[in-house]
Amino acid sequence: MATAKTKDAPNWRRYRDACGAAQGLDLVGERWTLLVVRELLLGPKRFTDLREGLPGISSNILADRLETLETAGVMRKRTLPAPAASKVYELTDWGLELGPVVEALGRWGVRSPWRSEEDEIGVDGLMVSFRTMFDPEAAGDLEACYEVVLGDQRFGLEVGNGTIRVYRGAPDDPDARIETDAATLGALVYEGRELDDALSSGDVEIRGDRSAVERLTGLFPLPEPALRSSDYRQG
Repeated sequence: MATAKTKDAPNWRRYRDACGAAQGLDLVGERWTLLVVRELLLGPKRFTDLREGLPGISSNILADRLETLETAGVMRKRTLPAPAASKVYELTDWGLELGPVVEALGRWGVRSPWRSEEDEIGVDGLMVSFRTMFDPEAAGDLEACYEVVLGDQRFGLEVGNGTIRVYRGAPDDPDARIETDAATLGALVYEGRELDDALSSGDVEIRGDRSAVERLTGLFPLPEPALRSSDYRQG
C-alpha cells in the first residue's frame, strides 16, 4: 500500500512497514506514549497533572512524548481562558480514537499471569479501567449517575442502557457521590473489599443512593489470568 510522501513528515525512528499496526506503533509504540494517551482520554490535563499521574516518568521524557504526539496530530496544546490561563494538553479527535485501543490492551493485559500485587494504579488508570472492564450484563437495567471524588479530582460516571460513560468533571445532578482515594475504590471494585468496612474506617464517604453505589462495585468483573508457559507444560 503506497502512501504520499510529505516534506514535513516527522523524523523519528520508524519500522518502515506499510502494515497499519506498524504505522500506528511508529506513533505510539515508544515507552510511556500510550500511558500519556491514557492520561488524556478523560479530558485535558496540565503538564504537572500528567507528571503526577505518571510518577515514574521524567520531565524530559514526558516533554519528548508530548512533542511527538503533538507533531503526529494525536494531541494538541491550548491555553485555557482567563483567569486560569494555564496551558493544557488534550487529544485530537483522531487521538481520541485510541480509546478503544487502550481499553482493548487493558482487557488483554489484565490477564497477565505476571501482574504483581505490589503494583499500584493511578487515578486516571483506575477511571479508564472502568470503561475497560465494564460488563453490560452485570449492569442490567441500572441507570445511575455518580460523582467520584478522588482527592482534588472529580469525575462523572454514568451508567445506562448497558453502557458506561466516564469523564473528567463533576456531573450536575448525581444519584450518588463517592469520595475516597484510588486505592480504596480499586479495592472495593476489584479486590472484594466490603463497602461497610470502608465506610466504618472512614476510607470512603457516600452521599445519596447507597444501593446505587453497591451496584456500581459489581459492574467490573476481572477475567481469569492467562496460563504461564510452565502451566502448559504441566498440562
